[in-house]
Amino acid sequence: METVAKNSTKYLLQTPLDELIALANKIRQDNLPDVFEKCSIINARSGRCSEDCKFCAQSARRKTSIDIYQLKTVDQIVEAAQDAKAIGAQKFGIVTSGNRLSDSELDTVTKAVTKIKQNIDIDICASLGTLTAQQLQTLKNVHLSRYHHNIESSRNYYAKIVTTHTFDERVNTIKAAKEVGLQVCSGGIIGMGESWHDRIDMAETLRELSVDSVPINILIPVKGTPLENIEPISVDDAIRTICIFRIILKDKIIKVAAGRETHLKDEQVKAFLAGANGMLIGGYLTIKGNPLQADYELIEKIKEQWKK
Repeated sequence: METVAKNSTKYLLQTPLDELIALANKIRQDNLPDVFEKCSIINARSGRCSEDCKFCAQSARRKTSIDIYQLKTVDQIVEAAQDAKAIGAQKFGIVTSGNRLSDSELDTVTKAVTKIKQNIDIDICASLGTLTAQQLQTLKNVHLSRYHHNIESSRNYYAKIVTTHTFDERVNTIKAAKEVGLQVCSGGIIGMGESWHDRIDMAETLRELSVDSVPINILIPVKGTPLENIEPISVDDAIRTICIFRIILKDKIIKVAAGRETHLKDEQVKAFLAGANGMLIGGYLTIKGNPLQADYELIEKIKEQWKK
């Protein structure tokens, strides 16, 4: 009988899904048996983005129905952090549209991080686009703990979904964040027309970059974007992808982010038996999430299944 390595492409794609789920869950149990990370974010600046990402409702090149507003104030960001703490989030993320911040905008975020750190017991993350090493160091100096910067897809597929900046720009920002001592959260979106090999390549790139946390988003096609009519991937394909990421990334946090509720629906528990061990609560950038009570009921179901 042919022996196939359990991280080989053939094994990952041809193994029956139930068997792959069992392996992924075993890897999670061996590496992160009691870890379940809950994150909450604020969309601190919405819309008017100059970039052309085909999946994004916030690009100024698209006609979508999202709210558009400038960077929120320090007090508004701090209040959102208080709300995140109140709903049980362990991490609070400050997210802005656009590829970078101005100096004055970065100053606002820095002051917000400082005030949150002084007054609220919560880890602070930020997703602010392409920052320089000096800007990242400024955030590290005020005790930002983690920087979020998705690579979105594989190197091969990236240019098919974004043309206004390169894959290497994403990678270089991740490397710069790690060099100044920040943890890094980086993942991507599945269901944009990419191949299975693209998904595997994305997971392997994240392993090579040694990121700490990996959000997996399942595309929610937004009217007005170039991907609005794309055929959704199946639930089984989404679950297999989560398995693959756990098998390749082993001891990293894997969060199921946007698309969890709308795409997986009643199959959400299955994603957390397939290796995931984190989620966003309280909603996403431009899309509402589950009611909080429903998410906590889901978490209890997940933990009950983990004990079996």
